[in-house]
Amino acid sequence: MANFKVNYIGGLRTEMTHLASGTVVVTDAPIDNNGKGEVFSPTDLASSSLASCMLTIMGIAANEHGFSIDGTTAEVTKIMLSNPRRIGEIQIKIQFPDFPYNDKQKKILEIISKTCPVALSLHPELIQNVDLIYH
Repeated sequence: MANFKVNYIGGLRTEMTHLASGTVVVTDAPIDNNGKGEVFSPTDLASSSLASCMLTIMGIAANEHGFSIDGTTAEVTKIMLSNPRRIGEIQIKIQFPDFPYNDKQKKILEIISKTCPVALSLHPELIQNVDLIYH
């Protein structure tokens, strides 16, 4: 059974539906590729999904080890390449809240950031530059 339904609605836009919940996400081609750039592009979603996946599994690991990453944020920069057009690099700055993380907790978060399912599913030539910032 399918997990998602994607409908091309015209104007270089798609509408994606998460079938289990009914949640809808619309994508738009970016301005530099003939689109309007009014909402996430598919490559925006791929890039931000990497950060979302990292934060999600970091949260799971933190829960399992008795600490929290609540309030952690990630800033994502996507760098596109051409010929063929593709994502060449994803830069992610993960900023943790003001909490006294110990060396063991930091090591867990560092390892987990490199092993999330999205990170492991992306092409090996795609550069994933991740910076973990503790306050």
